[in-house]
Amino acid sequence: MVYLRLLVQLFISFIFLRSKQCFSSNQSPIILPLRIQNNHHISTRRLFSNSSSKTTGKLLFHHNVTLTASLTIGTPPQNITMVLDTGSELSWLRCKKEPNFTSIFNPLASKTYTKIPCSSQTCKTRTSDLTLPVTCDPAKLCHFIISYADASSVEGHLAFETFRFGSLTRPATVFGCMDSGSSSNTEEDAKTTGLMGMNRGSLSFVNQMGFRKFSYCISGLDSTGFLLLGEARYSWLKPLNYTPLVQISTPLPYFDRVAYSVQLEGIKVNNKVLPLPKSVFVPDHTGAGQTMVDSGTQFTFLLGPVYSALRKEFLLQTAGVLRVLNEPQYVFQGAMDLCYLIDSTSSTLPNLPVVKLMFRGAEMSVSGQRLLYRVPGEVRGKDSVWCFTFGNSDELGISSFLIGHHQQQNVWMEYDLENSRIGFAELRCDLAGQRLGLDVKNLA
Repeated sequence: MVYLRLLVQLFISFIFLRSKQCFSSNQSPIILPLRIQNNHHISTRRLFSNSSSKTTGKLLFHHNVTLTASLTIGTPPQNITMVLDTGSELSWLRCKKEPNFTSIFNPLASKTYTKIPCSSQTCKTRTSDLTLPVTCDPAKLCHFIISYADASSVEGHLAFETFRFGSLTRPATVFGCMDSGSSSNTEEDAKTTGLMGMNRGSLSFVNQMGFRKFSYCISGLDSTGFLLLGEARYSWLKPLNYTPLVQISTPLPYFDRVAYSVQLEGIKVNNKVLPLPKSVFVPDHTGAGQTMVDSGTQFTFLLGPVYSALRKEFLLQTAGVLRVLNEPQYVFQGAMDLCYLIDSTSSTLPNLPVVKLMFRGAEMSVSGQRLLYRVPGEVRGKDSVWCFTFGNSDELGISSFLIGHHQQQNVWMEYDLENSRIGFAELRCDLAGQRLGLDVKNLA
C-alpha cells in the first residue's frame, strides 16, 4: 500500500512537472499576506578585554524580525506558518511534537502524506542542489541535514505532501519532515511551523510550484507585507531597475550556485563613492565574497574591508548629527558595533545621509529608518540605543556579502528566474498592499 501511494504521488508529480511551465505562464498571480514577526528576546554578543579570551565564544546570529506566510498542507488541511527564505532551497516543517513548539505538522493525520524512500528516483536525482548530500536512514528513508550560519541545524526525512495557498493546490510537493535539530533561538522558532525555501534549487518551493517569477514588498510602517507568486502586471507599479544574477559553470567550494547572487560593485554615502578597489567586491578563486540577496537575513552584512570603509564614512558624515554610543564592549547581533543614542521621546530620526548599494546595472538606495534599528529594551537614561543596520560579516564567520530584508523595506523586490535577474523599485508597500486588495489593518 505504501509503495502504491508512492507510485501515485510520483505519477502526479511527473504530470505536474511536465505541465507547470505552460501553466505558470498563463495563470494569474497568487498573493499571500506576509506578517513581519517581531521576536523580542534579543541576543547580543559582548566583548571583554581579558587575557584568557577575546570573545565570549560562539557568535550569536539571531533574527529579531522574520517574514512569515500562512498556508495549509495535507488532507484534511492543516494550518501552517512558514518563514520566507530566499537563501534556502528545501522547505521543511516540524513534524515532531515538542514542549516548546506550539505549531507543528502532524503527518499521521494526513491522507496525502507519503514518505520518500532512499531508493526512489526523487531521492537519487532531485537532491543534487542541497548543501549536504542526503543519506539513507535506518528506516531506509531519504534523510536530510541542513546547517545554518548561526550554528543551528535541522534534520529529518523527505516526503510528498499537498500544499494549498490562495486558490491553488499542489500535490506531490517534496518537503522535509523535521524530527530533530538544534536551534539558536527557540523562542523565535516556536512561533512558526517551518521554513519556505525560495532559492533557485530544483527542490525550492518556487520551482516546485512552477512559478518563474515572484515578488514581495515589506512595509516599514505597519509591519505588513505580501508575497506575490507569478507575473506582476500593474499600471501603478513603476519600472524596475534590474541587476543580473551571477552564474558560474564550475563549482567552487564557497560559492552557492543556487543563491540569488548579484554583483555588488561599490557603495556611495551621499553620492561619495567609498575609496575601494572593485576587486574587493568580486568573489575570489574559491567563490568566497559573493553577494547574496537573502530574505531570511534581517540586516545587511559586508566583508571586513568594505564594512570598515562604510562605517568610517557614515561616522564622518553623521558627526554632529548623531551621538555615538561610546561603549566599545557593546556589539549588537555579534557584528554591528556602530550604535547611537537617540532621545526616546523623539518621534523622528534626524536627517541622515543616503547609502547607495551599487549593483551591476542598478542602484539600491537605503535611507531613513532603514539605516538605523532601535534595539528593543536597550536604554541609557532618557535615550534609546539605535544601531547601524550594516554589520561585519567577518565577525559572523561568513565569507559573503548578505543583503537582508531590513534594507528592502518599502522596495518592490522581484525575483525573475526566467530572465536570471533581480529587479527593484522604491514604493510604499502599505499602499501597494491596499491596491492589491489586502486588508493591511488585519495583517499586523
